[in-house]
Amino acid sequence: MTINPARHLVSTKFSPPRIGTKHVPRANLIAQLDQMHECRLALITGAAGYGKTTLLAQWRQARLKAGAEVAWISLTADDKGYAPFCTALIEALRRLGVGVEFDLLQEDGTATAMDATIAAIVDAAENLSKELYLILDDYHHVEVPLAHKLVQKLLDQGPGNLHLVIASRVAPPLSLSRLRVMQQVVEIESVTLPFDPAETRTFVEENLGRDKLNADELNLIHELTSGWPSCLQLIVIMLKNRPDTRSILHDLIWRSSDLQTYLSEEVVEHLPAELVEFAEALSLFRRFNAAMARAVTDRADAAELIKRMEDENLLIYRVDSDDRLAWYRLHPLFGEFLATRLARHGGDLQKQLHQRAARWFAEHRCLTEAVRHASLGEDLDFATQVIERTAPSTWSLEYLGPTLHLLERLPEEVLLRHKRLLFLACLTVSLTSRPARAKAWLQHLSTADLQGLPEIANGLPMIRAAIAVQDDDTDLVIELLEPLRDASVENPFLRYVLLSALTVAYSAAGRYSDARRLFDQHPIPPEDRGNDMAMVAEFSSATNLVAAGNFRDFEKVGSQLLEHSTREGGNRSICANLCASALTEVFYELDRIDDSRETIANRFGLLHSSVPDVIVRTNVTRVRLDLLQKGSEAALAFLEQQIAHLRCLGQVRPVAQLLGEEIRVLLLKGSRGRAGELLETLDELARQHGTERGARAELPAIAALARARVLKAEDSEQTLAQLEIVRAYAKAFDRGRMAVLADLLAASTLEDLKRPDEALQRARQAVSDGQRFGLVRTFIDEGPLAERLLARLVEEQAVEGEVLAYTEELLAKLNDPFAVNASAPRPRRALPTKTQAVLTKREIDILALVAQAMSSKRIAHTLDITLETVKWNLRNIFAKLGVSSRYDAMIWAKNHNLIE
Repeated sequence: MTINPARHLVSTKFSPPRIGTKHVPRANLIAQLDQMHECRLALITGAAGYGKTTLLAQWRQARLKAGAEVAWISLTADDKGYAPFCTALIEALRRLGVGVEFDLLQEDGTATAMDATIAAIVDAAENLSKELYLILDDYHHVEVPLAHKLVQKLLDQGPGNLHLVIASRVAPPLSLSRLRVMQQVVEIESVTLPFDPAETRTFVEENLGRDKLNADELNLIHELTSGWPSCLQLIVIMLKNRPDTRSILHDLIWRSSDLQTYLSEEVVEHLPAELVEFAEALSLFRRFNAAMARAVTDRADAAELIKRMEDENLLIYRVDSDDRLAWYRLHPLFGEFLATRLARHGGDLQKQLHQRAARWFAEHRCLTEAVRHASLGEDLDFATQVIERTAPSTWSLEYLGPTLHLLERLPEEVLLRHKRLLFLACLTVSLTSRPARAKAWLQHLSTADLQGLPEIANGLPMIRAAIAVQDDDTDLVIELLEPLRDASVENPFLRYVLLSALTVAYSAAGRYSDARRLFDQHPIPPEDRGNDMAMVAEFSSATNLVAAGNFRDFEKVGSQLLEHSTREGGNRSICANLCASALTEVFYELDRIDDSRETIANRFGLLHSSVPDVIVRTNVTRVRLDLLQKGSEAALAFLEQQIAHLRCLGQVRPVAQLLGEEIRVLLLKGSRGRAGELLETLDELARQHGTERGARAELPAIAALARARVLKAEDSEQTLAQLEIVRAYAKAFDRGRMAVLADLLAASTLEDLKRPDEALQRARQAVSDGQRFGLVRTFIDEGPLAERLLARLVEEQAVEGEVLAYTEELLAKLNDPFAVNASAPRPRRALPTKTQAVLTKREIDILALVAQAMSSKRIAHTLDITLETVKWNLRNIFAKLGVSSRYDAMIWAKNHNLIE
């Protein structure tokens, strides 16, 4: 009698886990798996909790909907032997319709029995006309070589319509070279499995609800988890059960007992003790390679242990590097977990590891890390020696963090004895918003004997200029650095400090042509494109576009520079932060609100301490985002907090800008009394600094703009007078956006004075300049005031061509009841009939895809644009056509022969 072993297998072994309604579609990964119909094998490898099973369950659903036959096996430790594995495999094949007798199995796994099994599978599968997919989940449980040999034979000799899909924590011992050469393998590795930022946000919002967490918190969660799905699931559960823990989100994530248990049981428990001890030692380091690990841990087999960690997907990643060494890092949460375990062994071991690392890094000229680890290992003498021996040609912004850390530990009398260290200390604090401290040290350095130290003597003007930038004294910067503009500065770091500071000063003075000429005459050579201070100089040059109001032009340049600086120095590098500060303002002005929020998320240093221009643009943009997302109370609370903080730092111009912004928000709220009180404070600041030149020459214009807003409802003539002060400054210093705003407000005031012709002329000027610069929110944020003026321009045919199209786009935004600027749904204002038929080519393309029943996300993918762009264009279409649905818009377009 033949016994069917499959009767003893639970049915759930052949069923994938159910996918809940609140899952994140892995569209990009599923698209890769969809290539399976041309391949023999799909191999997915990744650490525990990285979503391999969920991904395959999603893909299985898609295959079933497409009419394919798909079987699933969830392998366990019980299947590690040959016979249990074969039993499960043959039962899964039978479920595909591939009938194979169980009596073909042999306990000894002889070659004859195995070949007979393969032949039976091939014969049965070839008789089926459908594509067959067999998913082997958790294949890492399979241990015996015979099982791997059987799968290898199935891959090598199997029929073309049978496709294997293997998910495993480690790479299986299969020979895939021939299949790779023949392009018969789809491989998804651990590095591609984590969620990207958009998927993280979708996951959190699906499980917690929209707007439960702000952009800062979502960004923080993604950075700390690196998109690790299981960890995200734990966070969501904890936040559901304890909403109050949002305030301690950083600590909550990695100290959670659930996460600790998960890492212990799923990742660490089954590892050899020597491998765990090795990983614990490496948890202290942001990056490591085999040679460094060998020196630090004193393990001759360090390379083999790292290879094993990589093969087993032990939450370890390769790091891009310019040198030939393979560098790695641990997943941040796994590193924190291991560091906690390491701490149990006492502080002496950690100091020893840091000190060994400091010497290895110093020997290999990784000076930033050498200083950092020497400081952490409390070897201050060695840290000082490293900096003292540092060649000027190797100075970098990366030194700032480790140098500041060292300065906090170093007695000042030691610092004052080391001139090179003192010089770098002055430079560090002058570039990190601590001008008072820098001035005191600079005084000591200026009186010291610098004979034999020409790079220090020649660098003193750069330090003075950097301090002047922090003090907003841009005239002094020009006075200090213009004589050195064409001088030969051997130290590349100081040369780019000079270029950057002088560019900032020229921009403050509205001397954009001088700034451009500076880089025409002193271009950044290709070999320095990776130099972090050179990137800061390049950023300073690019921000002239923002200062002049050319937001559209800066968006492309700034995005490229952000990508480059992130690739070179990381997401939190100084240049990446500076680029983010400008881009968040630009994205806001271009009405890309989500992009603006995400760009500024978790860059708190930009809000609290940086150069004045960065502080201004970042804080003002944050206020306006809060006003849209959270309302006036949240915006006012943030403003009061920031103004108090910036007063303590002595940042006069940022305080004035935020006072002006607070007055604007108060007027929107209807709190005219409080706005008047703050105007007196702002006027006093303007009187105190009204005679200053350079950047602070803007203060009277800031005060005049705020005064015009306050007076607009009371005294139109005085309002016009104040706006002329604003416009005069804008013209003198070439501030394009400020000139547009002054013209717009003046046009509205002239209408109040019953001077319609003048009002129309000023409104036309504002719109023409706004179109040239690409301004959007400058108009939208003025609400009904701007809407009334723009509508009149269209109705009276006062603009034409590109300016007319631009004006109509602004009107559509102002009339859109779903727009982000709308405080509440309101009736849509009827547009002139002639504008209803004016659809752009992009809008017509989108409607054509709507007609194909494509989702917005699919349209975005097809047209290679963002999802937000699709939504924005659909809103414009609805507004232009006076419809409220995709279907109505599509029918209108068909009736007018715009689409088929």
